[in-house]
Amino acid sequence: MQRAYIPGIIAMATIVVASNILVQFLLLDGLLTWGAFTYPLAFLVNDIMNRVYGVGPARKVVFAGFLTGVVCSLIGTQIMLQGDGFTYAAVPLRVAVASGTAFLIAQLADITVFNSLRGGRWWRAPLASTLVGSALDTTLFFTIAFSASVTVFGADADAAISWAWEPVPFMLSGPMAPLWVTLAFADWLVKLSLALIALIPFKVIVARLTAQAA
Repeated sequence: MQRAYIPGIIAMATIVVASNILVQFLLLDGLLTWGAFTYPLAFLVNDIMNRVYGVGPARKVVFAGFLTGVVCSLIGTQIMLQGDGFTYAAVPLRVAVASGTAFLIAQLADITVFNSLRGGRWWRAPLASTLVGSALDTTLFFTIAFSASVTVFGADADAAISWAWEPVPFMLSGPMAPLWVTLAFADWLVKLSLALIALIPFKVIVARLTAQAA
């Protein structure tokens, strides 16, 4: 049984590594990165493992992804945001803490919500758990990494990410808000969209794995 979910661990680690690399490539003038489109696949892997193998294996896959993410962050991965002719880099330690904390809490919450809805219609558990996990992930990451209210990382770290506090039109056309709020909302919209799209591969992959295990 343990060998059966090793592909899940590999898939999760691959997604985390790819997202840490692709987050450096910008879209829409820095509103999004390519990493925003690969990272939500972690919830798909988590939900598939939970449905096919149960809570225990799903947690092992999550912890494997967490360790992979921490290593990636600490060896120098930085979030690069470009806009209006300026390039900024968040302090690696602050981003690493934000990334690891958000990933672990969000993925474990996904498991809890999924398990509580396991007996319902096939789409309820993966959709609800991914929506809750995605909201937690976005809120925790962007708050810890960029909010001015988080000061535990010191003055140097605050100065390095002060660009994220600049007031800009929300989503480029709304009322004025700190830039990091717009970035967080755009990231969450991507996660929301992919949560709906991921229901298709979830059903297909779960059916295939269940048939193979029978």
